[in-house]
Amino acid sequence: MKLVILGGGESGVGAAILGKAKAYEVFVSDFGAITQNYKDILLKHKLDFEEGKHTEEKILQAHLVVKSPGIPCDAAIIKLIRAKGIKIVSEIEFAAAYTKAFIVAITGCNGKTTTTLLTYHILKKAGLNVGMAGNIGQSFALQVATCDFDYYVLEISSFQLDDCYDFNPQIAIITNISEDHLNRYQYKMQNYIDAKMKITQNQSANDILIYDADDDYLKLELHKSKAQKYPFTVLNNSADFLDKSDGAQLIDHIITIKIKQEKYTMENSILALTGKHNIKNAMAAAMTSTLLKVRKETIRESLEDFEGAEHRLEKVLKISNVQYINDSKATNVNATFYALECMDTPTIWIVGGVDKGNDYTTLLPMVREHVKAIICLGIDNKKLLETFGNVVDFIIETAGMEEAVKVAHKLAENNDTVLLSPACASFDLFKNYEDRGQQFKEAVRNL
Repeated sequence: MKLVILGGGESGVGAAILGKAKAYEVFVSDFGAITQNYKDILLKHKLDFEEGKHTEEKILQAHLVVKSPGIPCDAAIIKLIRAKGIKIVSEIEFAAAYTKAFIVAITGCNGKTTTTLLTYHILKKAGLNVGMAGNIGQSFALQVATCDFDYYVLEISSFQLDDCYDFNPQIAIITNISEDHLNRYQYKMQNYIDAKMKITQNQSANDILIYDADDDYLKLELHKSKAQKYPFTVLNNSADFLDKSDGAQLIDHIITIKIKQEKYTMENSILALTGKHNIKNAMAAAMTSTLLKVRKETIRESLEDFEGAEHRLEKVLKISNVQYINDSKATNVNATFYALECMDTPTIWIVGGVDKGNDYTTLLPMVREHVKAIICLGIDNKKLLETFGNVVDFIIETAGMEEAVKVAHKLAENNDTVLLSPACASFDLFKNYEDRGQQFKEAVRNL
């Protein structure tokens, strides 16, 4: 059986190693350059590969193709493969077929990384034999090939779900759905929603779906899932919310978790992470852990001592009583909304990058309440200038991170916050959001 893998990054190389372990004849093809570390791994495992091109003759001989999530569905090579009737799957789909481990899969526009890290942290602390993969850390396929975990906590993007057909996690979590990546989905919100909902498409009444009951999009989609449903809410303070179903609720700073008729509570002040969105992330992780019979004391301790994800509301330094915060992972409007909502001092907001069909008007109330100045960081800032030009006193365009941070430093006064929360993808000026966040932190440290 011939297995072709498109993309020589983390997921592709992992899939190649797993494919070889399962006796496939493997060929890796990357239209761009493969970084040296991945080339070394491919050579070590004696895997056939090419870079800088797609050799159609070799690719179209495949019995199965594993596609990197970064390759658009309308790429020329993808159209050719589909025209030949060759099945294309994601690395998640491919790897899941070769493990009997219990899978917790997490998707959503915002919060999925934090919820994944937090769930993994709790389960690891509880002593479970658990791996973490997907859109974070080592690839799922590599871990299936080289490890023997009993549980996996997977962060899964819509791009990874696009090519999933039989994937069926025992617990699925949808943190929320908001506009994001619309350029990938023909600028049709329903197409994006449908991609997210694929996480639960194969679930049965024996499986579990944990979801945000405050999300309007999800309310309209729940009928598509056959799983047992466990909602969480910070907006519904009705006393009978948890009478109707198991789930999690916040009322007057008290989080209540109800699973299989048993309730326990905790004050939200114990959480290491701040903000309403992080209360929701904690609820989802706590419910998952409770369903997996982790002790309540372990869950509480883990929520108290958890350290958040890098580039997500990460406090960098305080200089002259001005706090600098790196939220580079906020690549969409909803994530930035959460970040601005958390600000409790006058904020200088660094924003901009590759616009993915963003509607910035939803941020206007937060900007009016929290933002004193805006620094645009992108090649094309026209939409930002049009939306916020008359809302703040200062809105300035900059050409790079070092300049943006220096301008912020000049504008900042005692007790202000400088927040990098771009609401956009990073590919105009940076390699990725991690590169953007690292450059921000370096520029702050150089002040």
